[in-house]
Amino acid sequence: MLDFSQFAAVFPTDGPKPYDSAGVREIETLRKSFDGILFVDRVLGALGLEQPDAASGDPRPYPPRGDSGLRALHQQICSAKVSAHAKLSVLYYLLLDHDHARSSRSNLADALADDAGLPSNYQILMRGLWHMDRREFPLALEHLAHPSLPAEFADDVLAVLVRHASSGDATAPNSCSASDQQQQQQQQQQQQYQQKDYTLALAYYHTIRPALRSSETLALLFTAVARTSVPEALRFIRTLAPEHARRALFERLIAVVIEDDDPRAVESRARSRGKQLSSLPLTPDEDRWLAEYVSAGEGRKSQRARTLLQMRRLVTGQ
Repeated sequence: MLDFSQFAAVFPTDGPKPYDSAGVREIETLRKSFDGILFVDRVLGALGLEQPDAASGDPRPYPPRGDSGLRALHQQICSAKVSAHAKLSVLYYLLLDHDHARSSRSNLADALADDAGLPSNYQILMRGLWHMDRREFPLALEHLAHPSLPAEFADDVLAVLVRHASSGDATAPNSCSASDQQQQQQQQQQQQYQQKDYTLALAYYHTIRPALRSSETLALLFTAVARTSVPEALRFIRTLAPEHARRALFERLIAVVIEDDDPRAVESRARSRGKQLSSLPLTPDEDRWLAEYVSAGEGRKSQRARTLLQMRRLVTGQ
């Protein structure tokens, strides 16, 4: 069996290198686009090699800088007090970088997995996380939605998919010229007024049904559901949300219905959502929450919120 503690047994000595200055710059650009943390950072943190939220000025282990940095990271991985499979998983991720730099026909990562006996579920997980870090979300979900995987990173995956949902734009940012950057900024300004597509996030959630650990992730998921379907959001509140969170989520649903994030399309969208919510069979508690949200809550200064309450009263004959 492969002795992965030997650097030369794992990494190639010839061919393109993924951690030259251009490769490191690309990875750091990707990390910046994810608010400073990649999934490989989380994995390294789990191995005790890095705290994902570290605020120190020291360079992070990943990406390694050049051959010397890669050798140092390899030694850190091999010295970590974790299982051999955990160590091999990180080496597998690093070899995916090498495969990416070499060609689509390179299979260094899979060869390592075969030679070292890395179980398939570890390979599936790390390849999925690698695609997440590359902003290749559809490819990532082909792996991360596999039933053999634990839900260890489910909160983080879901949060990233919701935050980075867009109108079909799942491409990675590149190092580019000033003119290219200006064009990207113009595209981003146009995209902020488009209805976001949460298909990937919702497909991932409905496929694996994770027990969410983070209230922040729950709120992000619910916002995606509410912006996609008002009736589905109400069902979510009643059947899936923790009881203590239901009023807060119902108020969040109202906020989504009346939100004004898109000055060019919000009026028609708000009217449509408002009609849906006002005509749904709300419970007495939900009717009370709506009235209190408008009279004493966040909606008291919103004309749209008052209009929504009036529409509800017309429907119920109150």
